[in-house]
Amino acid sequence: MDKNFEFRKEMQYRTKQFALRIVRLFQALPATDEARIIGKQLLRSATSVGANYRAACRARSSKEFYSKLSIVIEEADESMFWLEILGESGIIKSTLLQDIIHETEEIIKILVAARKTINQNSTKLN
Repeated sequence: MDKNFEFRKEMQYRTKQFALRIVRLFQALPATDEARIIGKQLLRSATSVGANYRAACRARSSKEFYSKLSIVIEEADESMFWLEILGESGIIKSTLLQDIIHETEEIIKILVAARKTINQNSTKLN
């Protein structure tokens, strides 16, 4: 089986699981205005990671894939921001966010490396 196909399927699964974890986190937030506002921002950006990665996998060219992957990275980084705000504001204990923050970091690192590889490969072709 194609190595890229396996990678893309694994990342589709991983980004979808990430989104589901954030949905459950959102459901567990305290019923305060600030928690709901920040939570909705996090919910939007985190679910966008999975949705946009899926869209990237349907790209018609490597340039389109690169562009869509850049959006996924931006959304993942925004998700990291909102997770940090939840922890640093005391809305959720930072220790409870460690695993999901680690997963967010991993997703960002993997996708940044993939984007770099795409860029290097396209540079070699030119």
